[in-house]
Amino acid sequence: MNLGLILISSFVIALSGAMMPGPLLTATIGQSLARGPWAGPLLMVGHGALEILMVAALCFGLAPLLSAESVVGAVSLVGAAVLVWLAYGMVKSLPALSLAAEAGSSALGRGNIVISGVLLSLANPYWTVWWATIGLNYILSAKALGTAGIAAFFTGHILADIAFYTAVSIGVHQGRGLLNDRAYRGIIAACAAALACFAVLFLVNGIEKLSGGAA
Repeated sequence: MNLGLILISSFVIALSGAMMPGPLLTATIGQSLARGPWAGPLLMVGHGALEILMVAALCFGLAPLLSAESVVGAVSLVGAAVLVWLAYGMVKSLPALSLAAEAGSSALGRGNIVISGVLLSLANPYWTVWWATIGLNYILSAKALGTAGIAAFFTGHILADIAFYTAVSIGVHQGRGLLNDRAYRGIIAACAAALACFAVLFLVNGIEKLSGGAA
């Protein structure tokens, strides 16, 4: 493969993955209502920083460890706990939520959104598995072209994430004018419920992986 093909194919595959429902997409919707159109890009700052570390780890041969049943199971359990914690925080904040108040503080706490991008990525065991399998295959192909190949792969991948989540943030933010506080709280409650559902899914996955590994 040449550099152009690596970049384009990496973009397309990453975009298809980004568009799948998951904790990061759920958080983007909730944060975009509260913080505005920068929520998606800021979440991607944390997400992208973590992915750079993942690429480095895979280049140094950590794929077998990351794809081990016990590691995936442990990641699933920790991820479930993180999602429950995030969902609880959203539910706890519901009584005081107001679009007007959030608009007034939209420039605050951006560092927390970046950290959320890291936590939500780490919390998702499917993210780890994707990188240890599909991501690793791309990295091995890209390494044939040296550092430039790895850079082309990662550039296409992260551009897809940024493009999609920025589009989601802009779309959600522009729809704020159609919402009142009651509807706003309802959406946040639905996002919290979705995170809780993902937590249950991850919990079950973690128990199955660990029990299977023990057997």
